[in-house]
Amino acid sequence: LHTDLDPGSSKIKYILSGDGAGTIFVINDKTGDIHAMKRLDREEKAEYTLTAQAVDRDTNKPLEPPSEFIIKVQDINDNAPEFVDGPYHATVPEMSVVGTFVTKVTATDADDPVYGNSAKLVYSILEGQPYFSIEPHTAVIKTALPNMDREAKEEYFVVIQAKDMGGHMGGLSGTTTVTITLTDVNDNPPKFAQSLYHFSVMEDVALGEPIGRVKANDLDIGENAKSSYDIIEGDGMDIFEITTDAQTQDGIIRVRKPLDFETKKSYTLKVEAANVHIDPRFISGGPFKDTATVKIVVEDADEPPVFSSPTYLLEVHENAAINSVIGQVTAHDPDVSSSPIRFSIDRHTDLERQFNINAEDGKITLATPLDRETNMWHNITIVATETRNHSQVSRVPVAIKVLDVNDNAPEFASEHEAFLCENGKPGQV
Repeated sequence: LHTDLDPGSSKIKYILSGDGAGTIFVINDKTGDIHAMKRLDREEKAEYTLTAQAVDRDTNKPLEPPSEFIIKVQDINDNAPEFVDGPYHATVPEMSVVGTFVTKVTATDADDPVYGNSAKLVYSILEGQPYFSIEPHTAVIKTALPNMDREAKEEYFVVIQAKDMGGHMGGLSGTTTVTITLTDVNDNPPKFAQSLYHFSVMEDVALGEPIGRVKANDLDIGENAKSSYDIIEGDGMDIFEITTDAQTQDGIIRVRKPLDFETKKSYTLKVEAANVHIDPRFISGGPFKDTATVKIVVEDADEPPVFSSPTYLLEVHENAAINSVIGQVTAHDPDVSSSPIRFSIDRHTDLERQFNINAEDGKITLATPLDRETNMWHNITIVATETRNHSQVSRVPVAIKVLDVNDNAPEFASEHEAFLCENGKPGQV
């Protein structure tokens, strides 16, 4: 600083006040030279406002009005770019076309964006090529390789660099990482683990009971891996059904109608698994379904005897003779290795032991006399038991109707007494 009042004498004293006076900035009170006593940081404080004055060294009286001036700290490139939001995570669908937007990163530089190139940033990829690219000035990351397949590689680790000084030599740099995950699209069809499945089932299996599972594997995940199963061909399309297990994505085969080993011993089905959600972009890659053959063998189960009729109706006259045959029931063992049958009467249904049955041929005979006027109907149950396996038992109801015969004389309801006048006329009631 210098005042134009200075005649060259040593009577003038320069004093300094304001921001940082006496600490950061010191003035030589004789010459007016100002020195910075500490290292300055523009990013901490970019300018200082100071007041200078020239006073009489002896009296300290001002020689002229105080003068305000500003010291501006000029920027140098002493701050590297920083990614304050990193590390980043992003997703992009697999099989995306080249140039598909992935994400945008942002670096900040504390240097002066207005003065020089200290804060002019240029972005580049250090790791992650040739899969991804970055736009140097906008920091937009895009796909750079076509047909990236999630099923081959799902996650990519990308390192991004931001360099100041417009990317030129001598610039400072900072880096961040971007973990990019490929999200699934339905680009894979379901595929059966095997082309032929074998199952065996007992003929007496309960309806709705699962008899086997098939599985079509899909390399996709989530909704894109879901398949529905159908029986599309075969000699058991009406006998069996297939449904999808929502948890495991298996196809569960169940019995819809009763099986009979003696009628049909095996079935062949063609089952199909088809993706539920189809992506039209990949439809040309072939059908998103697969087929497999299922062979089902029916195994023989020991079945109870079968009566020739579900119910029997017999008629007998009430005067039928004791031990006379009033009817017959028949039954057979439906199994291939047919067992002889023995017949009996469930005595809970014939407490008076009115009837007997021949254990060998099923002929029912009368054991005690009948009376239609006492009991017109008798309802008994006949039991058929396999001789080889006494646990195999069947029962059939037999209704016996007692027919009337003329075995009752008329009876007057009550005795009658009549009175007649002695002079009654002939023909008088």
